[in-house]
Amino acid sequence: MDVEARTNSERSSMPRFFNLEMLMFTLVVLSGMVLVWTLATPQYNMVLLAVTGLVFTLSLVVVIRLVMDPDSVRARQSDAMLRLASQTLDCMKDGMTRDAAQTICSLLLPSTAGIAVAITDRDCILGYSGFLEAENPSGSIIRTHATHATIADGSMRILRSPEEIGFQPGSTIQGAIIVPLKVSGTIEGTLKFYYRHARDISETQKSIAEGFGRLLSTQMAAAALDEQTKLAASMELKALQSQINPHFLFNTINTIASLVRTDPARARVLLREFAVFYRRTLEDSADLIMFEREMEQTRRYFTFEIARFGADRVELREDIDGRVGEMLVPPFLVQPLVENAVRHAMPAEGKLVITVFGHIDGDDIVIGVADDGVGMTEEARQNILHPASGQGMGIAVKNVHDRVLGYFGQGSRMDVESQPGRGTRVTLLMKDGVSRQEAMAHDLLKAN
Repeated sequence: MDVEARTNSERSSMPRFFNLEMLMFTLVVLSGMVLVWTLATPQYNMVLLAVTGLVFTLSLVVVIRLVMDPDSVRARQSDAMLRLASQTLDCMKDGMTRDAAQTICSLLLPSTAGIAVAITDRDCILGYSGFLEAENPSGSIIRTHATHATIADGSMRILRSPEEIGFQPGSTIQGAIIVPLKVSGTIEGTLKFYYRHARDISETQKSIAEGFGRLLSTQMAAAALDEQTKLAASMELKALQSQINPHFLFNTINTIASLVRTDPARARVLLREFAVFYRRTLEDSADLIMFEREMEQTRRYFTFEIARFGADRVELREDIDGRVGEMLVPPFLVQPLVENAVRHAMPAEGKLVITVFGHIDGDDIVIGVADDGVGMTEEARQNILHPASGQGMGIAVKNVHDRVLGYFGQGSRMDVESQPGRGTRVTLLMKDGVSRQEAMAHDLLKAN
């Protein structure tokens, strides 16, 4: 039986053990009370006394057997460790911060025979709980040579004297276990358990230290990977910002220039809007913005396309649920899709109608852009989903897709439907987007 199956088996047996223990303990208490009451009666019933004494004795024996039963002990220990592991993981949602480290040390201390628990990074103490806690505040420089040695070679250390640890002879702390915290093969810190006596370091204590060292290392690696994913999304966003379509830039400037003589008032308005548009484009590097702000930028962009092509050639429509406007989304979701439609879907004659839609489907947020333009072939559709080059709007649309996955996770996706002569529809599904808003809002406030 593998570890997972054994753990599940132990967890499923816990209620049975605990219920039986409670039943037998109740019988012990009740029979004991009856036994005392019977003995206190001047003329007690011998039969009742014998039966009560027998029930009390048998119940007490069963309770002792249950308490000492190895399976029951393992079940209780497994339950305690699983609960502790769950609490520890909850503390590390933002990685191994100082607050997280301090909380974890406080959680681990009661589960060990040690008198102190500490977590460090490569240079200083992140968290410390227990004996001499006031003398080891978060941020203090690491002082023990054994900790530096563990960081240097990545080896777990079992230390059985103050001198081995790096303390003075006669120190209250006589033993320690130091476990390296590894992320992608690099030592990022240590988890330390300190003991009053070296004899307190049992095999159980070693297993607890090593197990939680691996757990914390795994969670630190997961937090680092999540941070790298967000950083990559941010870098892709900056790359998108730097790839502002030069044709759009020149066309807009030429349009405004042509209006300077024919319609100066409109030219001034467009010039102001153009300045705001580019300032917002360069400033909108926040992880998340209100969807309504994204729509404001999209409408601003579209005013330049109307000025260039005319209202008889392009039109922007909106079919957006009011609740979607209040949702937090990554910036540059809609405007690149609308720009892509203008560039590639414009028919030779007639009007191109582009519709931005958004609605909530259960806990999911659905946002997209549809047009009634020229459509595209299957090859062109596949190139949008998997662009072969690193330039142009193909990569911009892929960037939109990648950032949706980066922020909203597994189950989120981008669908592209198109038929030549019938138009194109790009749909972004943000899985569980509604339920994630509170967490994302918290991250946004913290970032600001």
